[in-house]
Amino acid sequence: MAIEVRIPTILRQYTDGQKAVEGGGDTLADLFNDLESRHTGIHARIVDDGKLRRFVNVYLNDEDVRFLDGINTKLSDGDTVTILPAVAGGMA
Repeated sequence: MAIEVRIPTILRQYTDGQKAVEGGGDTLADLFNDLESRHTGIHARIVDDGKLRRFVNVYLNDEDVRFLDGINTKLSDGDTVTILPAVAGGMA
C-alpha cells in the first residue's frame, strides 16, 4: 500500500530534505512506525505517548484526523497524509 506523506520544512532533516516520502500501513500509527524505520527520529516529532503531539496537525486527504479517529485513522492505498506543525504568532 502506497501512501504519500507530505513533510513540513522543519521535519525534512529526517527525510534528507525530501518534501514528500512514501510510506505504508493500515492506520496512521502504522504509517508513522513505517516512516521511523526509514527516517529515524521523525516518529518522536509527530507522536508522543501513543498520541499525536499537541502542536502537530495531521491531515488525511485534506481532512483533519482529529475529527476522524486520530492516530488510529484507517488509511487506503493512494491516500495523502500531510503533516503540519501548528504555528502561533501575534503582536509583541
